[in-house]
Amino acid sequence: MKLSIERGALLKAVSQAQSVVERRNTIPILANVLIEAEGDRVQFRATDLDIEVVDKAPAKVERPGATTVSATTLHEIVRKLPDGALVTLAADSATGRLTVEAGRSNFSLATLPKEDFPVMASSEYQSNFSAPAPALRRLFDKSKFAISTEETRYYLNGVYMHVAEADGGRVLRCVATDGHRLARIDADLPEGASDMPGVIVPRKTVGELRKLLDDDEMKIAVSVSETKVRFATPDITLTSKVIDGTFPDYSRVIPQNNTRRLEVDAAEFAQAVDRVATVSSERSRAVKLSLDEDRLVLSVNAPDSGAAEEELAVAYGDERLDIGFNAKYLLEIAGQVDRENAVFLFNSAGDPTLMREGNDQSAVYVVMPMRV
Repeated sequence: MKLSIERGALLKAVSQAQSVVERRNTIPILANVLIEAEGDRVQFRATDLDIEVVDKAPAKVERPGATTVSATTLHEIVRKLPDGALVTLAADSATGRLTVEAGRSNFSLATLPKEDFPVMASSEYQSNFSAPAPALRRLFDKSKFAISTEETRYYLNGVYMHVAEADGGRVLRCVATDGHRLARIDADLPEGASDMPGVIVPRKTVGELRKLLDDDEMKIAVSVSETKVRFATPDITLTSKVIDGTFPDYSRVIPQNNTRRLEVDAAEFAQAVDRVATVSSERSRAVKLSLDEDRLVLSVNAPDSGAAEEELAVAYGDERLDIGFNAKYLLEIAGQVDRENAVFLFNSAGDPTLMREGNDQSAVYVVMPMRV
């Protein structure tokens, strides 16, 4: 195998691939990236056996062929090469080495046989549709903060993507929860997605997927089966196993009749929470919200380190309420608001609180209160 490729294109392809590779591997081949050159393209394939990413890039291929080489080493080399350099990759099967040349730099890297590289079996997908990148980006970006990190409840370690009924008809919905907070985000149902099985997309996949969604003009081809999900652009294909488990009935957690309504400037609110939380002990980080007619007082009382209080002008017309929350959860939820105002709907100091952006029903957040 021998090919020449522009450094920028090579770096983009290799960095996407190497981010999937796990740092600690018991199987040596899993630390490698499979390089396959044919025609006028080269593709880089990496996997951790749960996720597989294939990245294609244009290249001048002199001798077609394939080999595998350490993903992180190749990435580090390409990253340190000068901008605009033309990189030549040449594999010699007799010596089992891959030569990387650019200008006066020359590297010789150990390879492993391409036959040993595990390629994820392609499954039959029940549902195939395409969705605009900004819509998918919003679904996953706004829900991923609530993914649980608790290993025992593994079925919460991802984002539940499914088709759901909403007031205006059927929607594509993403939900994540860790038992303390919940995010439920809706988008228009893409054509051809109505028979999609509900799947739990793992946390790592959500992180990798984010890199495919930056281009606002891009349409993403989505394929879903009971066991796998695939997201593809013309250059990159990300295939992942889904979490084998049942996502809980989240609708039971979403309060329906919270009537006390608080409207507040989201950015001001987040900054005020951040300021008063500075004094609290890291362990609980509870912030108390005291609501009265058009007035919100945020306070933290940490006996060992001090106290803080800040007042905000808000729109609130119901009876007085004192309620406490984990500061981190409040900040994360307030940080999701794209519009100016956040609307909080309370019931009592012990019940879950609902938050949404203005009157927009397509993004709903729930946060559990704390005793303060």
